[in-house]
Amino acid sequence: MIRILTDSAADLTPVDAGQPGVMVVPLHVTFENGESVRDGVDITGEEFYTRLLSAEKLPRTSQPSPEDFIEAFEEAKAAGDTVIGIFIASTLSGTYQCARLAAEAADFEDVYFVDSRTGSQGEAVLVREALRLRDQGLDADQIVTLLEELKGRIRILAVVDSLKHLHKGGRLPAAVALVGGALGIRPVLLVNDGEIKLADTARGRPGALVAMFKQIDKLGGVDPRYGFTLLYSNDKTVVQPVYHYLHHNLHLSGGRVVQLGATIGTHVGPGCAAVVFVAKN
Repeated sequence: MIRILTDSAADLTPVDAGQPGVMVVPLHVTFENGESVRDGVDITGEEFYTRLLSAEKLPRTSQPSPEDFIEAFEEAKAAGDTVIGIFIASTLSGTYQCARLAAEAADFEDVYFVDSRTGSQGEAVLVREALRLRDQGLDADQIVTLLEELKGRIRILAVVDSLKHLHKGGRLPAAVALVGGALGIRPVLLVNDGEIKLADTARGRPGALVAMFKQIDKLGGVDPRYGFTLLYSNDKTVVQPVYHYLHHNLHLSGGRVVQLGATIGTHVGPGCAAVVFVAKN
């Protein structure tokens, strides 16, 4: 059997996480009082944002421990299974490198590693595709080759209330944070190829959403074969205009709505509305 190993930064839905052979290793979030929790295990999204909104200091995120990965690899080795590991961008976290070191420590060689070059439901796109290809009978080599091709087309566009969380967490240069933090300006962020970039700015949230919609076209449009996912942090209603645009203007059907977990939520903060999609070839 081919197992799919990922991390909690992928923000998998319960349906995806419950698929046969899927293993999720949690990242950790540490609050200002020193309490450390496992993302998606010890704390729900709602509980996390309640604490985030009242916190004086930004929580800290940290990658899983090598022991967490070693346990997963030893379990797979005992079962005689192959593992495909799909992880948050190595430019954003040390999780990918930690998993590789853990495989060496566990003396486990039947494993393939995919640096997703993205995060949250961008990772989940690759997890779902890996499961689809596995269930079609492709072997691990073939699956990984196709995932490597697909990951370069994954886009995340986000409108956030503020860039202070990303800046304080070291995920955004000061110059970019300064431009996006001007009075009355809402930034539109693009996550692509392992980098978080300032794609555009606009006055107010409505203007920022219009700028986001224009960016979808600039980035190649949405490949309907992979659907789309809407992401929110603490307030689900912020994605309603995005849903309306995708359905009524782009005539796309379906779509998922997923809350950002504690790992990603620490860095984007409250008020985030994002869309994840695969760009057309």
